[in-house]
Amino acid sequence: MDRLFLDANVLFSAAWRGNSGLLRLWKLPGAELVSSAYAIDEARRNITDTGARARLEALLAETTIVAEGSLAALPPHPTLASKDRPILAAAIRAGATHLITGDRKDFGRLCGRRPGGVLVLRPADYLESRKP
Repeated sequence: MDRLFLDANVLFSAAWRGNSGLLRLWKLPGAELVSSAYAIDEARRNITDTGARARLEALLAETTIVAEGSLAALPPHPTLASKDRPILAAAIRAGATHLITGDRKDFGRLCGRRPGGVLVLRPADYLESRKP
């Protein structure tokens, strides 16, 4: 079973449009969706539309909230922004198989790599990998 850690931008984007293709993540067999309070708080801060807020809360009801990780336990990565270090730390601590992020600016250099054993992928790349 894949354990997918969802970054804030994935949560935000899935909730923003009621017909988002990202909603497929919540329907995948053999995938457990997890995120952290840190990522969830960031998504909530950025959603002001009441419909999108309601969609976010519905998605979170089907997402496991995991504990924050230790920043001291992170593998060294000089290009990872300080605001994104808690995301990677939580994904590692949660035992996630994948960190799903649309953040090309900060996580782009990590896409396709496994820092701390977590494969960093964009949502489209992960969904493509699951096609039969």
